[in-house]
Amino acid sequence: MKVGILCAGDTEFLPFQKYLEEETVTKKAMLSFHQGKIGSVPVVALYSGVCKVNAAIAAQLLIDVFQTDVIINAGTAGGIDEGVRLFDTVVADGMAYHDVADDILTEFHPWLPSIYFAPSQKLLELMRTYSKSVKYRILFGTAVTGEAFVENDRRREIAEKYHPLTVDMETAAIAHVCYVNEIPFLSVRTVTDTARHDGIENFEKNCERASDISAEIVASFVRCVLPRF
Repeated sequence: MKVGILCAGDTEFLPFQKYLEEETVTKKAMLSFHQGKIGSVPVVALYSGVCKVNAAIAAQLLIDVFQTDVIINAGTAGGIDEGVRLFDTVVADGMAYHDVADDILTEFHPWLPSIYFAPSQKLLELMRTYSKSVKYRILFGTAVTGEAFVENDRRREIAEKYHPLTVDMETAAIAHVCYVNEIPFLSVRTVTDTARHDGIENFEKNCERASDISAEIVASFVRCVLPRF
C-alpha cells in the first residue's frame, strides 16, 4: 500500500519532511513529489498550491503517476462552527463545495447521491479509534470548500446551509477526484482561525503551529495504524 499525503501550501507540507525517510523528489506538472517512507509505509507527499484546481491536479497525479492507494489531505482550515476552537483538528466525515450549485454534481457527472462526498468509512473508523489515544482535540464533522478565504460576511450564510465545522479551499476537490477514481480518502485539518478569532491575520499567525499539529497526527496515524489498513 502506498499513501499520498496532499497539502495545499508549503507551510503545511514542511513538517512532513522530518517524518519522511529515504526521501527522493520527482518533479511533475510544476510540482515536487516527495517519495519515501513513514515507518514501514511508502508515502508520496507534496503541496499542490492553493485552490480546487491545483489540488485536483495533484490528486490525479498521485493516483495516475505515483499509483497511490490512499490519499490523505493534511494541513489547515478555518473554523465555522461556534464550538470549534483554535488548533482543534477536524476529520471530515462529509465534504461539499459551498460555491457550486447543488445540482451540478447530483444531476450530472459524477451523479452523487447528495451534495456531499464521503471519506473512506474504514479510514474514518480507524481515525475515530486512533483519536482517543492522542493528546490533541480531534473533532469529526462536515468540511466545505470554496475558492475564496471566508471572512465574517459569509460565515453565517455557509453555517446556516451546510452546518460545517470547517471551511477550506481544497478538500472537496480532492475528495471529488478520489471519488471518481474509487480511491480511499481522508481529510485531517487543524484550525487556524474561528468565528471568534477570525481573519487572514489569524490564519497567518497560527498556520505554522496548526500545520505542525496536523502533520504530527497524520504521520503517527500512517505509521501506527495504516499498516493494518
